[in-house]
Amino acid sequence: MKKFGEYIKELRAKRRITLRKFCIELEYDPSNWSKIERGVLPPPKSRDFLNKIAEILTITPESDEYYYIFDSAVAAHIPVELVEDKESLEMLPMFFRASRGGNPTKQELESLIKLIKNS
Repeated sequence: MKKFGEYIKELRAKRRITLRKFCIELEYDPSNWSKIERGVLPPPKSRDFLNKIAEILTITPESDEYYYIFDSAVAAHIPVELVEDKESLEMLPMFFRASRGGNPTKQELESLIKLIKNS
């Protein structure tokens, strides 16, 4: 899973939106946003703010890119112990999908249950 800032920077570049233009539309300080993209500052937590980012990047709600923005923002606020554990990290996308009402496979659920029991 790519980190939030890295992912947003990649999307910006793909859409040829400069940092300055992006920040003007976002109404956010460019130097602080640069720190978010570099992982120096944590991503925003506000759903409204994340929606505004998706809108500026012309990302369709309910798309994979849309969910990735939210999932990677939340993942940045997950305790380090879980993120450093490779098995836990690999389970995060499935966990987020399930929390949105998605349908994880039986194997994914069994792996998650096993991981939780062993924690």
